[in-house]
Amino acid sequence: MKQTIQIAIAGAGLVGKRHVAAIDQLKDVELCAVVDPGEDAQHFASERGLPCYGSLTELFANHTPDGVVLATPTPLHVNQALECVEQGCPVLVEKPLGTSAKEAAKLVEAAEKRNVPLLVGHHRRHNPLIRKAHEVVSGGEIGDVRAVHVNCWFYKPDDYFDTAPWRKKLGAGPISVNLVHDVDLIRYLCGEVVSVQGQATPSARGFENEDVAAALLRFENGAIGTITVSDSVVSPWSWELTSREYPIYPPTPESCYMIGGSRGSLSVPDLRLWSHHGGVQDWWTPISATSLTRGSSDPLVNQMTHFARVVRGEEAPIVSGFEGLQTLQVIEAIQQACSSGESVAIPKAKNNEFSEEKQGVA
Repeated sequence: MKQTIQIAIAGAGLVGKRHVAAIDQLKDVELCAVVDPGEDAQHFASERGLPCYGSLTELFANHTPDGVVLATPTPLHVNQALECVEQGCPVLVEKPLGTSAKEAAKLVEAAEKRNVPLLVGHHRRHNPLIRKAHEVVSGGEIGDVRAVHVNCWFYKPDDYFDTAPWRKKLGAGPISVNLVHDVDLIRYLCGEVVSVQGQATPSARGFENEDVAAALLRFENGAIGTITVSDSVVSPWSWELTSREYPIYPPTPESCYMIGGSRGSLSVPDLRLWSHHGGVQDWWTPISATSLTRGSSDPLVNQMTHFARVVRGEEAPIVSGFEGLQTLQVIEAIQQACSSGESVAIPKAKNNEFSEEKQGVA
């Protein structure tokens, strides 16, 4: 494999340009083309002296990129990724992998059959603080995980919805738009979810979707989790405002995840590890926290570095298509549970044996 990896970006919007900024920071990765039919994208590509194509078909007719990043609208993900797979081109797909687990499963299966790397853009897994949290939990420092709580509260201004009316539609509420990242991290840190219950409240602004929702999660290891989300609550308790990952959000000193174990508990992202003195599990024994140290680096740059290594065959995907699929299954189960009021079981799948059976009522 040549030293410099050539990457094409499909979708030159806000997210696509963040990927471009990540590429710009790497010496051995270059942006070779932009795929986007819009005038703004053409101007963006022209400023960088790069070709801009209206479709992936045009791209592949003129170039042979080493990899493609899909930062396009979710309904386009599966078909566009399938086109990359058919070309034998490794592809990094922004989250979520598709509009449904059933269609996403077809993509995962196609990529596995052709042995083409398929990655999903859950970039938070590439954050050093999450790597540290995973090391602590998987290493048994808090004992057996027994309970988890995830808080995802923030207030999106009215113009967020006015500039993109699709955000007001059914299915575009905070469950699907925002919880995907949080569910992926909780799966990564605490294990697989086997069933969910949920409740949602219709938008107070009169939109078609929900603006408050909560879910009760049962994990394969016996742990129980709660997760709440709202895009109409003023609060400091969300990943965006606590992780300091993206400078456009004002930082707070709070945390948004609490992971409780039989020997201790961990809050994230502040990485405070709580335990009783002397290692005694006793609520009458004094308890205190240790603030853990970790590295600091841009997770999007880390993700792009990893993508290049996957393209070279040096690493296996950290967030594979199958991982993205499993997260999407949990999101669909939460939506179904909120709609039906019943507990929803999540089908268990092995890496290359995903069942397309619909989620059933537990």
